Amino acid sequence: MTPKERYKKLKEHLLEENPVLVEVIDEYAKLDRIAKDVGLLKEDQTYTESISWWPLISILGTFSAGKSSFINEYLGKKVQESGNQAVDDKFTVICYSNSEEITTLPGVALDADPRFPFYNISKEIEKIDPKEKNINRYLQLKAVKSDNIKGKILIDSPGFDADVQRDATLKITSHIIDLSDLVLIFFDARHPEPGAMRDTLDHLVEVAKNHADSDKVLYILNQIDTCAKEDNLEEIIGAWQRALSQKGIVSGKFYAIYNESLARFEDEDLHTRLKKKKDEDLAKILEKMEKVLIDRAYRIVKNVEYRAKEIIEALPKLNTKLSAFKNSLLIMDILLALLLGSGAFYIGFQFPSFAYLLYGAAIVLFLILHFQIKSWLSAKMASRLEEKNLQNAFIKQTRWYKPYLFAGVDTKKIEQKLQSLIASSKNFIQKLNDQYIALRKNSLPQEPQEPNT
Repeated sequence: MTPKERYKKLKEHLLEENPVLVEVIDEYAKLDRIAKDVGLLKEDQTYTESISWWPLISILGTFSAGKSSFINEYLGKKVQESGNQAVDDKFTVICYSNSEEITTLPGVALDADPRFPFYNISKEIEKIDPKEKNINRYLQLKAVKSDNIKGKILIDSPGFDADVQRDATLKITSHIIDLSDLVLIFFDARHPEPGAMRDTLDHLVEVAKNHADSDKVLYILNQIDTCAKEDNLEEIIGAWQRALSQKGIVSGKFYAIYNESLARFEDEDLHTRLKKKKDEDLAKILEKMEKVLIDRAYRIVKNVEYRAKEIIEALPKLNTKLSAFKNSLLIMDILLALLLGSGAFYIGFQFPSFAYLLYGAAIVLFLILHFQIKSWLSAKMASRLEEKNLQNAFIKQTRWYKPYLFAGVDTKKIEQKLQSLIASSKNFIQKLNDQYIALRKNSLPQEPQEPNT
C-alpha cells in the first residue's frame, strides 16, 4: 500500500468512525513530504504507520473467565461463542462495519487495513513460528455493526488451554499487550485460591506486572454471582488480591462484575448488593474503554509535534556529518588532482605530441575515481551513524549527482515549515478540547428549566 493509498483509506474509515481526526491526515502528509525531501523517510514510507489510529483494547484470560459473554454484552449482539471449554484457538480482532451481517475474515486482512496496529505482526509471527509463517493460523478478523466499537478495536484472546500452540499464543499475547491502549485481564471468580491459577494466567499476570504502563491493565474478577452466595464478596476479592500480590502485582485496578442476563439469585437482598457493586465497577470499566478513544486522538495529534521535533533535532546532526563529508572529499579530490595532474604533466613533458590527450585522459580518470571515492566515502560515513533514518538521509544528500561542495540541508527553511506544523498541531489539540468538552456537556443530564413567565 502506497502512502497516498493509505491516506485515502484512513480518511474513508475516519469519516465513518471518527471524523474529528480526518483533517490530521493532511498534516501527516505534509510532515511526510518534508521528511522525504530530507531523506529521513523513504518514498514508500509514511509517519501514519508509526502510530495506531484506532485504540486497541485487549481482553485476555482463560476460557472459563467469561470474556466472550462480556464482549457480546458490550457489542449488543452475539459475536463470540461462549462456554466452559475453549471454543476458539485464534485471537479474534473485532472492528466496526456498517453491514448488519457479522463478517469473519482471515488474519491476513489485518495487514492490509490501515486502522490496525498489526502492520508488523506478521514478522512477529514468523519469529515465533518460522516454519508456519501463516498469520491466519493465529489471527482472524470480525467486522460488526455496533456503535460501541466505532473508532475502537477489540481483541479477544483464544482458549489458551488448548495447548496445541500454547507457547506461540503466549508470545503473541506479550506483543499484543505492548500494542494495546487498554488491557482487561479476566479471572474466574469460582477459583480464588492462588494454586488454582493456571500457567497461562501466571504468564499474563507476569507480563502485565513487568509492563512499563501498568495503569493500562485492569484486573477483572468475573462471575462473582456464582460464588458470592453467602454475601462474602469482600472475602473473595481479598483472596484474589492476595493471590495477585504473591505474583508481585501492586498496581493496576481491580474490579468485580458478572453478567446480569445469565445470573440467577435466590436471595434478593444479595442480588441488590452484588448488583450495586457490579454496576459501579462495570461503569468504571466502560468509562475507561470509552476514554481510550479520546486518549488515542490526542496521541495521534501530538505525534505530529513529536515527529516534527524529531526532524528538527536530526538536522544539525545531518549537517555536521555532511560538512565532514564535504571536507574529507575535498581533500581527497585535491590529492587526486595533484597526483593525476602532476603525472599527466610529467608524461606530457616527455611526449609533447600526446600532451593534450594525456590531460584529457587525466580529467576523465579523475571524474571516474572521484565518483567511486564519493560513493565509498558516503557508504563508510553513513555506516557510522547509529540512527537508520539519518543513514538514509545522509546517503540521499550525498548521491553521485549532488554537488558535494554545497552539501547540506536548508535548516532554517525546513524548521519554519515544521514549526508551522507544530503550531497547527497545537491548534488542533485545542479544537479537540473544545469538541470533547461540548460532547461531555451534552452527555450530562440537563437541569430542568424554569418555565418562562
